[in-house]
Amino acid sequence: MAVTQYTEDNIRSLDWKEHIRMRPGMYIGKLGDGSSQDDGIYILLKETIDNSIDEFVMGAGKTIDVSVQGDRVTVRDYGRGIPLGKVVDVVSKMNTGGKYDTRAFKKSVGLNGVGTKAVNALSTYFRVESNRDGKSKSAEFSLGELVNEELLDESSRRRGTKITFTPDVSIFKHYKYRNEYIERMLRNYVYLNPGLTILFNGQKFHSENGLKDLLEDNNNKEDMLYPIVHLKGEDIEVAITHSKTQYSEEYHSFVNGQHTTQGGTHQAAFREAIVKTFREFYGKNYDASDIRKSIISAISIKVMEPVFESQTKTKLGSTDMGGNLPTVRTYINDFIGKQLDNYLHKNAETAELIQKKIVQAEKERKELSGIRKLARERAKKASLHNKKLRDCRIHLGDMKNDRRLESTLFITEGDSASGSITKSRDVNTQAVFSLRGKPLNSYGMTKKIVYENEEFNLLQAALNIEEAMENLRYNNIVIATDADVDGMHIRLLLITFFLQFFPELIKENHLYILQTPLFRVRNKKETIYCYSDEEKKAAIAKLTGKPEITRFKGLGEISPDEFKHFIGDNIRLEPVMLDKAMSIEELLKFYMGKNTPNRQEFIIENLKVEVDLIEENQL
Repeated sequence: MAVTQYTEDNIRSLDWKEHIRMRPGMYIGKLGDGSSQDDGIYILLKETIDNSIDEFVMGAGKTIDVSVQGDRVTVRDYGRGIPLGKVVDVVSKMNTGGKYDTRAFKKSVGLNGVGTKAVNALSTYFRVESNRDGKSKSAEFSLGELVNEELLDESSRRRGTKITFTPDVSIFKHYKYRNEYIERMLRNYVYLNPGLTILFNGQKFHSENGLKDLLEDNNNKEDMLYPIVHLKGEDIEVAITHSKTQYSEEYHSFVNGQHTTQGGTHQAAFREAIVKTFREFYGKNYDASDIRKSIISAISIKVMEPVFESQTKTKLGSTDMGGNLPTVRTYINDFIGKQLDNYLHKNAETAELIQKKIVQAEKERKELSGIRKLARERAKKASLHNKKLRDCRIHLGDMKNDRRLESTLFITEGDSASGSITKSRDVNTQAVFSLRGKPLNSYGMTKKIVYENEEFNLLQAALNIEEAMENLRYNNIVIATDADVDGMHIRLLLITFFLQFFPELIKENHLYILQTPLFRVRNKKETIYCYSDEEKKAAIAKLTGKPEITRFKGLGEISPDEFKHFIGDNIRLEPVMLDKAMSIEELLKFYMGKNTPNRQEFIIENLKVEVDLIEENQL
């Protein structure tokens, strides 16, 4: 066996931009194409906006302008502006930034000075401009390389910083910014910074009531059991209510303005404090699951130099608040124990409604206890003796769980489709759950059906969402069905199941539809897969001669070798999103309830469009 030589020639030092471009995941998490809210292009935007938010927090600038036009992103604040002599350094020199000086940024979103450097290195075009003291300094880069800089001795521009960038398409392939994700990000910024105004492509985002506004904007008022409990302290803010219809728990947690989608020490302490406070107030040792069932809440805390578990800051690892403050757990428990207890004493009607909700949850839990036990045994037996779930190595213990944000569960139907996906998938991060026929229409049914129905029970077990959404095993849940009538029906039934029992999966943007090509256009030299009629026409025009055109009618017709192209780096996902104008109950009633004249009219109006598209694609 030949031994590979190991000499000085094997040792190489990368400069900052080379390292970021070679290992982008270390700095911005997963790359993606913009179909998921945690894809890299949104992290680039967030890292840029974070600096402007820090200016607002420090009392400099009340407005931030954000523009996304195609692939060009611009963020302009009216803060103090970067010191002109350091404009180039702060966006291109590692370990350089004002956030190392805690006198200037005591509770900043980011502390390591990497953010804008990563944006710079991962953009084909990057421009920074600082205006202060009647002067202006700008610098332009490409892939992290400085290409131009300019200093104006006199400038009438308002003070502040402006950054413009275009993400590198060679890294973020087929990417597209989705306004829905950007708008959600910006709303969170204004909820956490009352008084701040963000203008996005001319649309205004502003909040005066912080986390109270967050819960009101994200939930239907008629579904709230009682008015939102809104409590604020120097370094903490919480908002709490219970849903009349939702089964599981829902949390929105933040640290120093960062949306910690994976929770962390602060969220765990918050859940613990709620249980402890209610038990002490009512003088009864209620089960924790009964107290927290149907809760909808938000918590934001500010920590000195927080420690997150990754560069993308989705989970807090800090146990201390910093300075002379106690631990995160003690601080939150003390605040909730005092302030929530005071609120309950002053609002007897709300306290009574909460207790009735807890008692009702306790009754339902006990009624389901026997069924739950049998369901868990069936799920455990099924996972051992059948192949409904083909898990990925992250959850089989073969690799560290540091790629959880990349984990995906494909839900599909039929042996051929399941087989193709299973053979084509990335076994490290992608799992497959095989349905047997069409799922049950669960609209209007109680949680009991989840345990009694084998498909629902096994799916719930695979996702690990029975107790709490923070236990979710897969970041992306992808419905992979044929693009025909039966496939569409299965999609609708699965979406109904999640809306009925686990709406947070959709609210938190975990549910997607897999987009697979409708056509394959190829000649002897090249093959192009097309997802629309427009793409098919472009492919025909590109390929010389008379190319062969194949129309895919189902997933089973696509070979495993071809499937690798569609669920790998080039995967296209369509996120399932809720229309805030309609409540979940109204949505389910309209689409899944008994036929109504309104729904019949809706189907008739949209049927012709669908038929025309199908006929055109079959030509």
